[in-house]
Formats: sequence, C-alpha cells, structure tokens
Amino acid sequence: MAALLFAANAAAQTTPAPAGPAVPEIGDVLKVIDKATASNEQTANDWSAPVKTAIVFTFLALLPTVLVMMTSFTRIVIVLGFVRRALTTQSIPPTIAIIGLALFLTFFTMAPTLGRIKEQALDPYLQDQLGFEAAVVRGNDELKEFMIRQTRTSDLGFFIDLAGIEFPQSAAEVPNYVAIPAFAISEFRTAFEMGCLLFIPFLLVDLVISGILLSAGMMMLPPAMISLPFKIILFVMVDGWQRLAQTLVQSFSY
Repeated sequence: MAALLFAANAAAQTTPAPAGPAVPEIGDVLKVIDKATASNEQTANDWSAPVKTAIVFTFLALLPTVLVMMTSFTRIVIVLGFVRRALTTQSIPPTIAIIGLALFLTFFTMAPTLGRIKEQALDPYLQDQLGFEAAVVRGNDELKEFMIRQTRTSDLGFFIDLAGIEFPQSAAEVPNYVAIPAFAISEFRTAFEMGCLLFIPFLLVDLVISGILLSAGMMMLPPAMISLPFKIILFVMVDGWQRLAQTLVQSFSY
C-alpha cells in the first residue's frame, strides 16, 4: 500500500503550480532570524537564545548546499547547461547568466512549497503559536514532501533498502538521510533524460550540415562553425527559451 502511495506521487500529472499561500518575503526571514536570536527569556520547552543563534547561523552557512540538493535547482541548472552545450555556443550565455536564470526559476518552481512553509511554520512561529523546534520540524516536513513527490519510487526504495529500514507509510516518516540522496540521483536522471532529448534536434542539424559539406568537398571546413548560426536561428524561431522554461516548470509535480 505504501509503495502504491509513493508510486502515485511519483507519477502525478505534471501541471503548473497551483495558486497557494504567499511566498515568504525577505522581511519574514529577517523577522524569524531576529526572533530566533533574541535574548528574551525562554519558556521551559524552548531552546536558549545562544543555541538558536548557533542553529540559525549553521543553517545559513549550509544554505547553498540546501539550495542545490533539496530544491529544483539541480534539475534546472543541468538542463540549461545541456542547452548551452547542444548549441555549441561555448560560453554564451555566460555561466553567471545560466546560474542566475536557474536560481530565479528555482524560486518560481519552489513558490508553492515556500508558501506552505510560511503558512505552516514561519507564521505560527512569529505569532508564538509554535516553538522553535516545532517550526523547524514543520518546515522540514514540507520540504521533504516536495522532494518525495519528485523522487522515483525505485530510487527511494533503493536507499530505503540500503538503510535497512521498513518502507515508511508517509513522506514525513522518510528520514532525511534517505530522502535527500534519493531525490538527488532522481533529479540527475531526470535532468539527463531531458538534456538527451534536447540534444537530438541540434544533432540532426550538425549531421545535415556535415553531409552537405562532405558532398561539396569542403572537408577542411569545421562543420560546427557552419551549423552554429543555423542552430541559433532554429532555437530562436521556436522561441526556445520560453518553451524551455515552460517545460522545466511543468516537469515538477505539485
């Protein structure tokens, strides 16, 4: 039954992100940091301010790793890298532009999950309805549910077998040390599949240009130099960047 649950999540129809709660703004994050690091007198069930401060700044130090391994960033940046490679434009678009586009597409695709984290964890914590530990657990559970929805059942089952634990009945019961690597390799596989499909039309252009040059006896002329403008024209004519962004956004299950 549990396997069927995760299979249904993995095979969910990829549709645009539904309208959800508001995404946390920078001000909300700063309020959480200020509240967590304040030296007010803590309750009996709460943690001391120095402990909270250490946890918050440790999380901020690990934030780049969290962004890469626990969000949609990995899939997006790999696919964008494949597109640049397929176009054979060397460093155009530049790497910083690829990373920037991947970052903001990540924020866009993660908006529903971030909205639920704000609704279920940040807002109750700021309103003193939740303790610091409970808010962290709720936020982690929401992020874990996003990862499980994108993870293939086979990848999740593989790491569960390696860990030697029973198959969980819900996403919240999956340990982080199982969910994160399963999500990562599943994202790698999905990104490489998408990248392979993106390569095919550009490869056909290269083959056609190579055949024409060979038949014309221009064997010393690099085919890549001649095919480059044709590949760029093809990509622009089909509005490639918009279609690529649409495909990436709709490839995630919400």
